[in-house]
Amino acid sequence: MIERLSHGPASVRGLTEPFALSQQMISKHIACLVRARIVIKMKRGRESVCTLRPEAIKTVSDWAISYRRFWEESFDKLEVVVNQMKKAEVRDDKKHGERDRADGRFKSF
Repeated sequence: MIERLSHGPASVRGLTEPFALSQQMISKHIACLVRARIVIKMKRGRESVCTLRPEAIKTVSDWAISYRRFWEESFDKLEVVVNQMKKAEVRDDKKHGERDRADGRFKSF
């Protein structure tokens, strides 16, 4: 729906057509977008026309980008810790004898 509105204003009926949802469900979705201030809904004669607020999308996009950076950095740090733990486990296995990887017990010789 937002993709469609990014190309210009559309009537509620026009937004309903591509979806296999009732007009009531689409109206509820639009109401959520209006409450979130992502879409503006205005009456033009008998029909309601929806318009996207690009500045709202930019705000959401900027927020998501900042969190993406946060999570990418967090996962990079986690990867370092996991790799350190794996190396320590390998050293311990060599120091104390090899373990059977399937059940974690020592192999019998």
